Amino acid sequence: MPFAQGDSAVGWNFKFSVDGIECPEVIDISSMAFEVDKIESKTQTKDGKFIISQMPGRQKPGELTVTRQLTQSKTMDTWVKDVVEGKITAARKTAKVEVLDFAFSPVKTYEFKHVWCTKVETSEFKAGSTDAVTEKMTLTYSEVEVR
Repeated sequence: MPFAQGDSAVGWNFKFSVDGIECPEVIDISSMAFEVDKIESKTQTKDGKFIISQMPGRQKPGELTVTRQLTQSKTMDTWVKDVVEGKITAARKTAKVEVLDFAFSPVKTYEFKHVWCTKVETSEFKAGSTDAVTEKMTLTYSEVEVR
């Protein structure tokens, strides 16, 4: 369903999956950025005019951060275990962030390739706290495709 004039995607309506398996209880995806190298060319015309032109270069690898509530799901744990054990072929996955419209249909998809987990950080365990425990995972990737 297309957006009405003036409407746009909203931050709460997304899905995160790894190799086609939706990850449960994801509450935040941040630091999602991608870059390309900038190639600068400096030349001079035959009449002596100095010209600087810029062109896009290769895509740079990057990182994103996924925060999820700690649950009994082993979806992410098995993946992290493969990384720690050095099973590099099994550790490299394809991750996908789908931005959804109000009818829960994909509006935009970010597909990250050769993704693996470089860091897992849990929230505080504190006596008397009423906060949900979360895991924050830093994921690194080699390339991204935006559709």
